[in-house]
Order: sequence, then C-alpha cells, then structure tokens
Amino acid sequence: IENVKGLLETIKRFNYDLYLCCVLTYCCLLRPHQEIRLLKWGDFSEDLRHISLSGNKVKSKRNRVVPVPKLGLVKSDNNLNIFTGRIQPYNRSYFSTLWKRFKKANPSVEQGVTIHSFRHSGAIEIFKRTGSLTKLQKAMGHSSLNVSLTYLRGLEVAELKEEDMPMV
Repeated sequence: IENVKGLLETIKRFNYDLYLCCVLTYCCLLRPHQEIRLLKWGDFSEDLRHISLSGNKVKSKRNRVVPVPKLGLVKSDNNLNIFTGRIQPYNRSYFSTLWKRFKKANPSVEQGVTIHSFRHSGAIEIFKRTGSLTKLQKAMGHSSLNVSLTYLRGLEVAELKEEDMPMV
C-alpha cells in the first residue's frame, strides 16, 4: 500500500469497524478475519497497550503478545467482542463484505489491495525500521523464517555497490 495513512483516513470516514480492523492488521500484524474479528476486551491489557492471544486463538498455535498503538479505545467487559459489544462476534465474512463495499465506494483504491495487504505493509515497515528478519518473524508470529520472507516480496532493495561487498 503506497499511502497507508491516507487510505486509513478514508476507511475511517467510511466505517469505523473496518478502520479499526485495518489499523490492528497494520500496527499489530494480526490476521483480520480470525484474530482481529474474534478479539475480546479481555485480550487487551488493562491499559490497552498490549494484546495477548493464547495459542488456541492464533494460526501458529503459539501464544502472542503484541503492542497496540494509542487508538482512543475504551475498555469494556472482558467477555465482550470489541466490535459487536456482545459475546458473539460478527460472522466470518463481516470484514470481507465491508471491504467489498468500501472498494466499490472508493474505486481509486489500488487494484489488488485487500485488508490483508495492511499486514504485508506492516511487515515491510518493521523490516525497514529494524533490518532484522528475526524481529520480523517474531512480530508476525511465524514459525518459519521463509514464511516471513514472503511478506517482503514488495520491498525494493537498493542496488548493491562494490563497497557493500565483503573484501579481503
């Protein structure tokens, strides 16, 4: 995604649930259709600065703790879903349907961009900031470094120069 901030602002004006899903996908690198859709307030720390997901809620089956940006969220009952305000979450296609409606209303959105694209863009941003593949792997919750590397396919790597190469 070329302009993440601009796209998020447009999404926020369209639908706050979709915006929150996309922000959490980008900033926390959570998977939108399972990990985010099923979030309960009890998954957040008291200060709303971290999300802790047990292995049964995560694709990798490993516990994950991720930092959360300040979003102005107000914590509710631990058992309630953060989107519905009820125990029951939205159905599996909720965010997909919202995204289709958003794209229809905003045809200028880049071709091929999906909610999951925010996860890819977040991964690239982490790698750009840290330069560490192991940090990226941990942040993504991947068991294999090869899987994490697939998220960097959109990253443009600068041309190597002679002075970048090892010397004897």
